[in-house]
Amino acid sequence: MKKIFLPIMLLCVLLVSACGNQAPSQNGSSGNSNTTSNQTESSSKDTITYQSEDGPIEVPANPKRVIVLSSYTGDVLALGVNLVGVDSWSKMNPNFKDKLENAAEVSDENLEKIIEVNPDLIIGLSNTKNLDKLKEIAPTVTYTYGKLDYLTQILEIGKLLNKEKEAEAWVDDFKQRAEKAGDEIKAKIGENATVSVFENFDKQIYVFGDNWARGTEILYQAMKLKMPEKVKETALKDGYYALSLEVLPEYAGDYIILSKNSETDNSFLDTDTYKNIPAVKNDHVFVADAQNFYFNDALTLDYQLDFFIKHFLGK
Repeated sequence: MKKIFLPIMLLCVLLVSACGNQAPSQNGSSGNSNTTSNQTESSSKDTITYQSEDGPIEVPANPKRVIVLSSYTGDVLALGVNLVGVDSWSKMNPNFKDKLENAAEVSDENLEKIIEVNPDLIIGLSNTKNLDKLKEIAPTVTYTYGKLDYLTQILEIGKLLNKEKEAEAWVDDFKQRAEKAGDEIKAKIGENATVSVFENFDKQIYVFGDNWARGTEILYQAMKLKMPEKVKETALKDGYYALSLEVLPEYAGDYIILSKNSETDNSFLDTDTYKNIPAVKNDHVFVADAQNFYFNDALTLDYQLDFFIKHFLGK
């Protein structure tokens, strides 16, 4: 089958979300130098020197007014740092709704709005627009999406915000919770049971590998559940693969996680092709709201883990 790229809107989700991504290694390691001792105090008590992808940068030691223009909103919130502005995808994410009531919706194309909210730190992606101008407004740190694995990225945000210990504590706790849940799930469904993650968007169906959010990092990396061979062959390298309805059954595991977009075409759910998939007939399909599943930040990972515990284990 010919591989295609995600529609531009979905790609926005993946890159300012979720949502080009370099797949992290299976063991969750990363070769990026940011993961080791990259935070040193400067001569001022009010700033620290952060070793970013682009070199050292002076950032507030205790930022109070942070803007996030990417998929790291949940990481900043989990570390208890105040956000004054976020991108549109974060603003409409149900996981963040209550925590972002006072945060403005901002964009890298609307510099006036960013100036208006007066940030002391801006966090974005390496492909964020107007970076030179943003750096004139406030210290601006960017990351290449997918360069770090999902847990190392959380640690890196912790270093940037001068909350490295808090980030380490969160990651250690998450690993323990996810591993425990994974052991219980495998004991219930069987060591060799397979799981597929599908999402529908704009009349297209996608299956996901192990590093493109939608809970895939938890299922395949943290819990070490198995994916169907067909998914390994097509989606593991790039993170996702576009399918036609006719071949959907070939990619379906014993269990299906369906990240469902309610505002797009869901007519495939009414077809005999879908209804005759064994996982569907066995009631092994767990439907999630796609907006809750787009990202892989700390808050979203917590939500996804709870979702899997509830649906696989009934807890």
